[in-house]
Amino acid sequence: MSALTTLRDRRLTGLPTRGQTLAYGASAFPANLMAQTFSAFVVFFYVDHLKLPAGWVAGAMIAHGILNAVLNPLVGAASDRHRTRWGRRVPWIGLGIIPLVAAFSLVWMPPDLSAQGLLVWFLVVVAVYDVAYVVVVLNTSALFPEIFRTTAERARGNTPRQIFGLVGMILGTAAAPLLYGSPLGWVGMAVVLGALCLGFYLWSLLGMIERPVDEVAVKAREAALPLKDQLRYTFANKAFVTYVLGSLLLQSTTAILLASVPFYVRYVLGGAEADATLVLAPIFVVAIPAIVGWSWVVRKVGPRNALLWSVAAYGVAVGLFMVPGSMPGAMAVAGLVGIGVAGMMQLLEVALGQVIDDDERRTGLRREGMYFGVNGFVVRGSVIVQAVVIAVVLTTSGYDAGLSVADQPETVSTGIRVLMGGVPFVVAGLAWLCFWAYPLRGQDVPPAGDAVADGDEPRDAEVLSR
Repeated sequence: MSALTTLRDRRLTGLPTRGQTLAYGASAFPANLMAQTFSAFVVFFYVDHLKLPAGWVAGAMIAHGILNAVLNPLVGAASDRHRTRWGRRVPWIGLGIIPLVAAFSLVWMPPDLSAQGLLVWFLVVVAVYDVAYVVVVLNTSALFPEIFRTTAERARGNTPRQIFGLVGMILGTAAAPLLYGSPLGWVGMAVVLGALCLGFYLWSLLGMIERPVDEVAVKAREAALPLKDQLRYTFANKAFVTYVLGSLLLQSTTAILLASVPFYVRYVLGGAEADATLVLAPIFVVAIPAIVGWSWVVRKVGPRNALLWSVAAYGVAVGLFMVPGSMPGAMAVAGLVGIGVAGMMQLLEVALGQVIDDDERRTGLRREGMYFGVNGFVVRGSVIVQAVVIAVVLTTSGYDAGLSVADQPETVSTGIRVLMGGVPFVVAGLAWLCFWAYPLRGQDVPPAGDAVADGDEPRDAEVLSR
């Protein structure tokens, strides 16, 4: 049997090994590195560095958000329902890695074009990046609740994954300014980060292992619950609706916060571009050990209560960005924010895994792709929220990219403080209310045949007979 055949025919029947857990967790490094670099710096790069009008970039970001959102449920549904000898998820991941890394790098390497040409470049390259990112990251995420089956397993298995993810975020948002602010420039940053992403993704393939399934039984259940009914049932699932709205709000807060940091450093704190590292680094330095703590918390109190605690900690901390006027004060606030960030990173996918387990008990189907896809569809709205909020606040505050820091109106500093602290505080409060309404109160969903959590949802047979 060849090595390729052995790789193709791998299936997971028990707990993953430590090596498999680490390899799978390594996938979070490139995913977060690319996503956070893009989220934190692409607006700054095209508006402040390349001098494109903020309104143009906002429009391009809205198009990016819409495309990414639409792709998520389509790819998720296709991944759930198309099985190969390699499995449902692994073929998508393997085929998407190279285009993903190449497109990410090209975002930061535009040729010498007019303003209109740069806008077209942005739209085309980001479209390729969107397609490849959804294909790879959605299918990688969909493997998480399949590989790890209980809250305790997921809390433990998610710890190395989120630590890898945090390291990726550190390099993507805190170290990126050091790279583009050095003689390497933006092109050198793209090459270095792209090479790192490729290496980690190749390693992570060793941990991408699917579980065996009864193909005949699954196909019968899928036939009894067509795709349109799956979509209807997904959006009617109270646990998922409350979860995904809370997730959208949290993603919006972090997107706005990260995109505001370069402006905050330059126009509020009066620092250099590379000083963005000093504001961002404490978030991730504190979050790394905090992830271990949140892993313990979720095993003790369950996903819902742990989420409520982490969102409250995050919201209170991020609101304090309204106060500092100096680098030490901003760094202290960032450290507090890191506690809440760690909780959200550890807990969001653990809670979504709980929703997927509850859905399987009712439908008899493992629909990770559908749920992660619809979740991705909804939360990609955070890109639109980010673009609109930043464009509106910068415009109304009088920001002008053609002016020096000293010549900007005083209202610019106030507006950027609102972006960093005021808006995220309010939106995090709304997210807390969503998770307060989340109906799955325990740690693990009872197996099929047990009582339903709220007593108001149909059993498997009733769902499939609709």
